[in-house]
Amino acid sequence: MSNQALALILERAKDDEDKASLALNQARVERENYYIQLQQIEQYRLDYCRQLSERGQQGLTASSYGHLQKFLNQLDETLTKQKQAASQFDFQVEQCSEHWHEMRKNAAPLSGCWRKSRPNGSNFSIAKNKK
Repeated sequence: MSNQALALILERAKDDEDKASLALNQARVERENYYIQLQQIEQYRLDYCRQLSERGQQGLTASSYGHLQKFLNQLDETLTKQKQAASQFDFQVEQCSEHWHEMRKNAAPLSGCWRKSRPNGSNFSIAKNKK
């Protein structure tokens, strides 16, 4: 196999590895944002419960209490749905991680072949085509 063909194959393998790395990083960022949002909702619920307790000590009508309790139930439902989504984010990170490791594993032998195929002392490098 010519050095040029090997360089092209190596370049594509490295591009695939880079894309997989970017996808993994993006999945991690999305998961982190999800957990931040979940934490914010949990904190909001906790703050709301404190306010409800304080207002209850001051006296609430049955109607007001019913409205506040309904809103608290909606927050609980939202939290339940958010927590169910956690597995999807974790699964996405796992899939991206596996794909990235596979791309690294595929690129590593090619890189070794590339080093062996270059003439000693050669400064030949892979030139990326810019379109």
